[in-house]
Amino acid sequence: MTVVDDIKNRLDIVDIVGQSVKLRRTGKNYIGFCPFHSNTRTPSFVVFPETQTWRCFGQCNEGGDLFGYVMKREGWDFNETLRRLAERAGVALVQHTPESDADEQTRKVLSAVLEEAARFFRQQMLETPAGKKALDYFHKRGLTDETIKIWGLGFAPVGWTNLLDFMRQKNYQSDILVSAGLMTERDDGSIYDRFRNRLMFPIRGPYGQLVGFGGRVLDPDDVPKYLNSPSTDLFDKGRLLYGLDLARKSMRAMNQAVIVEGYMDVIGLHQAGFSNAVSPMGTALTEDQFRLIKRTTRNIVLALDPDAAGQNATLRGLETARKAMDQASEIRFDSRGLMNVEQHLDADIRVTALPGLKDPDEIVLEDPEMWRQIIANAKPVVIHVMETLAHNQDLRDAKVKRDIAAQVMPLIDDVGDSVEREAYRQQLALFLKVDERSLKSKRTDLTHSRRKKTEPAQDEVPVGTSAEKPGQKNQKLERYLLHDLFLEPERLFRLNKTLCNLGLDAVEDSDFQNADALAGFQLVTDSLRQVDLPYADYIEAHITSALEFEENPTFIEGNHPISKEKRDQHQVRAVVRMRLNRLEDRLEEIKFLQSDEVDERTYTDEEVQFLYVELLQKRRLLDEALFTPEAGGSTRVRKTSTIKSHSRGKA
Repeated sequence: MTVVDDIKNRLDIVDIVGQSVKLRRTGKNYIGFCPFHSNTRTPSFVVFPETQTWRCFGQCNEGGDLFGYVMKREGWDFNETLRRLAERAGVALVQHTPESDADEQTRKVLSAVLEEAARFFRQQMLETPAGKKALDYFHKRGLTDETIKIWGLGFAPVGWTNLLDFMRQKNYQSDILVSAGLMTERDDGSIYDRFRNRLMFPIRGPYGQLVGFGGRVLDPDDVPKYLNSPSTDLFDKGRLLYGLDLARKSMRAMNQAVIVEGYMDVIGLHQAGFSNAVSPMGTALTEDQFRLIKRTTRNIVLALDPDAAGQNATLRGLETARKAMDQASEIRFDSRGLMNVEQHLDADIRVTALPGLKDPDEIVLEDPEMWRQIIANAKPVVIHVMETLAHNQDLRDAKVKRDIAAQVMPLIDDVGDSVEREAYRQQLALFLKVDERSLKSKRTDLTHSRRKKTEPAQDEVPVGTSAEKPGQKNQKLERYLLHDLFLEPERLFRLNKTLCNLGLDAVEDSDFQNADALAGFQLVTDSLRQVDLPYADYIEAHITSALEFEENPTFIEGNHPISKEKRDQHQVRAVVRMRLNRLEDRLEEIKFLQSDEVDERTYTDEEVQFLYVELLQKRRLLDEALFTPEAGGSTRVRKTSTIKSHSRGKA
């Protein structure tokens, strides 16, 4: 993950935009007046939270990602924008040095080691007699072979050096195995397998990259019951959520995230079709984990274990959520008529009541409809905390009442809607059998200091309308293309000539949706314009760590070096796919304009229909180009003049 990715993961476009532009929710998206041109009649500026993107459908007719928006809004260049947003997100910028290059190379090696270990654990479970016990356990818990394959489950065999011996056959050195968290080092310097006789759960980052493992005992007498990878350059448990890479799509679609306790809970729920479940891999929810969820949805259901430890974890998680989730402002007037602003938690957090001592995966295996009802009946956090704190307490005791009120009132103060807050205050008064007026005290110091002390003042950070975060498909394609051009910038000449022969325009700034990729492309074009240094040397002298893009392994075919002809085809294919993806995004945006969600129209139906047809024509041209030999296909297209005659604008 690049530093730009890290910043985008921590900042939400709706939050940034909403601080200075009044946005109104329409369905899944937000709409408002564009800050880049004068317009006070028809809102033409749309923020798309799902893709973290923005677009003006009015005079500007522009869109971009978070960085692109801030650059346009503030007039900063990429490096200044990177610095400002990094400060806001709490991301440390590392100077590009030979040492940082070595660190990045080490992370690549660690990732490769972990993937090799995952293959070993899977092979041990599926192809050895000892592994049958692990496979039988998963089957007994109701998992299918397909589910086991999807989640990459495996088995670490009994013994001290099974994985070690296997990895040494692959020529991996001891120090890298220790650094990957796969081995433990003794006092005498020797090493041994960290995971032994355990069910193995690969743990992946938000975008599917393998970062570590969780191991569960097979022998009830072994301890600890769960053993995770230690903290490494890749693995930081407090900043990960198990299953997030597979849950994100459903979390967006359902606009809800369900937090459960363990690995099997997540896997079992996903298998049953409830694929919006994730796990913190322990009982201590962190602010970073809540921020990961916040970027996808603000509706959260806590479904932790019903035992005492689980209940305590729920209460700690709620307090953590109050610190991590952004607050929305509400204007209030005091007794003197003076206006002031109160902050309220901008999230809906609910808590389930799990029946008996059953885990979520057991419940959903027996009766999926029961799980659906459990989630539907999740209680508001205020009610849950009231009932939990009062359990086994003497509510006649004044001190007990005081303690409960002290913990519940900050939660009530956090409720965004004033009617809801008043209703909860009344319920608490009835619950404690006290006069409601006694609960109308000033907000606590904790409530007033909710915003994190590390968060910079608003005038220190760039804010503005929406900043669109690009889709993963184009992000990978853009970075693949840039990586290749960084190595040989002069290849851009040949690429543009091929595109011209196909009747397509040369690569331009507008081809890049991501501001970091755009900055990288501009560095390539700058290198081709200057005459003082060889092109590649110029890039090496001016590149920063934020503009270093790896090859996309899903785009490269196979693991072997490819010919120059293949590289040319891949470049052409990357550009065509980038443009096709962008066209698809535009078509989806137009569908949004035509939907019932938009009650104030920027375009007439006739204008929308014309734009829609125009985009379909461009898509047809790109589809044809994708199947040409120049793009790795096998079909010859018509002559350039014929293609050009059908095109309106850039394709």
